[in-house]
Amino acid sequence: MDTNHLDKQNFFDLGNLDSLRQSALKSDASSDASKEALKKAAAQFESIFTQMLLKSMRKANEAFEDKDSPFNSSGVKFFEEMHDQQLSVELSSNGSLGLADLIVQQLSPDGKEFMPGSVLRSVDDFTSDKRANGTIQDTETTTVESTKASENTSKQSNNFDDVESFITTVWEHAKTAAEKIGLNPAVMVAQAALETGWGKHIINKADGSSSNNLFNIKSDRSWQGDKASKVTLEFEQGMPVKKQASFRAYESIKDSVNDFVDFLNENPRYQEALENTAKPAAFLDSLQKAGYATDPNYADKIKQVLNRTELKTLAATLVRQGVN
Repeated sequence: MDTNHLDKQNFFDLGNLDSLRQSALKSDASSDASKEALKKAAAQFESIFTQMLLKSMRKANEAFEDKDSPFNSSGVKFFEEMHDQQLSVELSSNGSLGLADLIVQQLSPDGKEFMPGSVLRSVDDFTSDKRANGTIQDTETTTVESTKASENTSKQSNNFDDVESFITTVWEHAKTAAEKIGLNPAVMVAQAALETGWGKHIINKADGSSSNNLFNIKSDRSWQGDKASKVTLEFEQGMPVKKQASFRAYESIKDSVNDFVDFLNENPRYQEALENTAKPAAFLDSLQKAGYATDPNYADKIKQVLNRTELKTLAATLVRQGVN
């Protein structure tokens, strides 16, 4: 970000603020002058934020100061504060924190990549992906998640203690189902892992029992079985939006895996994906292209899970053992 306008700015020069206000008033929202005024305002805010940060750091260090030292007199502290204030301007002029760039991106009239906080993903949305791709361990849970888990443990029909138990259980059914379409069962396991956070976040029905829905297939008018409802994250025009959705519910994990294969076979839009089952990467790309999920990074996330060491190692062991 260009911050040359701060190169010779002094923290105590209030004329700079008035100049900034005048620049904003004289320009319309779409003009270059307005954009430049926005950059200046963002940089000014960053300098104020930096000054507050430095002040907090000084405050936290007071507990270790020698009260009798001449360097801790009120006069010294006054000049220290002046130094920190001017330093904050210098740091902002160099774009050290990058906060000004984020503010410009958020407030720019023609900003196309701005994501409002009201539609950001919740803790549950993020941790499901993180557990699946290994960013955090399964044992790491938030207080809210722990509370929910303790309330529903007695009602859920499937409790996966760890990644290994999830892979082993799902593989048992995925192997047979995957053979119907010529797909590596590891791909189905990886997709189910992403969708459910290795089985830790399978959607529950209204009575608290598990829906056994490993692939988060939604229920439409054609679905005659049980259903489960949940707030989900959908991407519309590249932006995440929370919506209440209805999902299919099954009697068992086996039913879920079999229905996933039937679901692909019964929908013409997945024809290209079915033609690429021999190539996992192409299959996943085609699945996303066909609209299986609205997340623009859906296929890449599954590929990351597929490349996890524990999945590769255990899958190889299961293949050697001929688990079916």
